[in-house]
Amino acid sequence: MLETFVGQILAVLIPICELMGIFVVAVSALAAFGRYVRGLVTHRGGDVKFELANGLAVSLEFKMAAEILKTVQIRNLDELTVLGAVIILRALLSFLIHFEMKQIDHPQSTKINGGITQ
Repeated sequence: MLETFVGQILAVLIPICELMGIFVVAVSALAAFGRYVRGLVTHRGGDVKFELANGLAVSLEFKMAAEILKTVQIRNLDELTVLGAVIILRALLSFLIHFEMKQIDHPQSTKINGGITQ
């Protein structure tokens, strides 16, 4: 009875988390493209790359949440292997995106201490 209930709840939650991740990617990509085009027209620099990377990182977190929820439904070792590989790949992508974000000079993340920008 409890297993059936959990299965029904997960059948709803997992696709919702996946859809939220897809939605965040779509909105982030469209917003970044809009900022890029606006920058071309106004000739003002923007932080398009950082904002897109930030949206992708957030979307990967939603996708990872769905993968974690899927671990409850695992029935055999083959499913565990595939799910483990997907989780490792998504974690690696998330790490690479965060690394890329640290390499970008983001004006909001700099602090001025005594006239010295860090």
